[in-house]
Amino acid sequence: MAAPVTSRAPGATPATGGSGHYGSALTLLASLFFMWGFITVINGTLLPHLRSVFELSYFQASLIESVWFIAYFFASIPSAKLIERIGYQKSLVTGLLVMAAGAVGMMLAASLPSYGVTLLMLFVIASGITLLQVAANPYVAVLGPADTASSRLNLVQAMNSMGTMLAPLFGAYLILGRSKGGTAQAGEALTQAERLADAHAVVLPYGLVAVVLVVLALVIARFPLPAMGSSTSRVAKEERKKHSLWKHRNLVFGIGAIFIYLIAEIGVGNLFVNFVSRPDIGNMTTEAAGRYLTLLWGGMMVGRFVGSAIMQKVPAGTVLAVFSIGAFIVMLATVFTTGPIAMWSLILVGLFHSIMFPTIFTLGIRGLGPLTEEGSGLLIMAIAGGALVAVHGWLADHYGLQQSFLLTAVCELYILFYALWGSKPTNAFPDQDAG
Repeated sequence: MAAPVTSRAPGATPATGGSGHYGSALTLLASLFFMWGFITVINGTLLPHLRSVFELSYFQASLIESVWFIAYFFASIPSAKLIERIGYQKSLVTGLLVMAAGAVGMMLAASLPSYGVTLLMLFVIASGITLLQVAANPYVAVLGPADTASSRLNLVQAMNSMGTMLAPLFGAYLILGRSKGGTAQAGEALTQAERLADAHAVVLPYGLVAVVLVVLALVIARFPLPAMGSSTSRVAKEERKKHSLWKHRNLVFGIGAIFIYLIAEIGVGNLFVNFVSRPDIGNMTTEAAGRYLTLLWGGMMVGRFVGSAIMQKVPAGTVLAVFSIGAFIVMLATVFTTGPIAMWSLILVGLFHSIMFPTIFTLGIRGLGPLTEEGSGLLIMAIAGGALVAVHGWLADHYGLQQSFLLTAVCELYILFYALWGSKPTNAFPDQDAG
């Protein structure tokens, strides 16, 4: 069972330290959310680039994201144990340095060039991000008064979305825009020399990323972050032993909902550029399609702000149901239409996906009481569902890229099921909202 990740037990005390440090500390931590959102979404432009360089099938290209999300499964528990040993601040620094090492490794992989080394370095970067996730989420939750914890988490999640929105522009310009494969027309064959030259296009962007990560690690190492209180301690151990997580329907189906949602979100992001650049869809270069990917992630940022406002008056489950229906409709339009309609339908799914992860997470831990921390850990581990994006790539290879988005549509139906029934708490503790 995973160690504490995001929630705090009732009655726990917040981080201690001067209140004047809260604002600057939160700003610094928000930069972490921005960076891991930014680096994660660079894969959206890296995928078509590597597919061209190494002449990969859709399935082989999808392994890029599979390796990325497998890291969440394998690195989450070791990350929690490392935090227990060295503390939160040193863990944040370690996570950044691990990511920087992976970015330098990507430069090496480009110089060889080697698809296998590329996959290994992406695993290293993702492991560093996992450590940041496990360390930063609970820290933000307790950094200040308890009654504003939700506001702080929404703020840093918005910064994460900003990173995902800007990353495609960075990748399209510095990776796709500087490569022959990225500026060539769809179907144009590249020579071996051109593919070798294209491989070196990732050296500059990942070099810049490595420098930024090291600088950020140095800043955090020297910054006087407020000390953690008892916010994330494993309180009431004996009480926890008397109860089972698996008796809480909203958690059990919530684990599946996050697992399946990640397949949908990452599948769309991975294959977006290849789909939009097709002659019968957007009829553009992959470089130009990479810029449209910014709109997909920008829609997620806008949707989170809008969804947050709506949920102040409308139950979260209801909002999740409406957004899942909207996502299902636009995915059907993506599959069964062509041209601008199919392209803009795929872009719109970002708006409908926006509130899904945080809303599923909130509904999943509702009513868990003293089991909240363990439940949170399982939900975070379910992010490994993104590794099954390789299934989406396999479907694209065998049944067609456009038809493969039917998998995404099916995923939306499970989210609808969860919103309407699976998210209803069972055996909820009285000190939690079970409504």
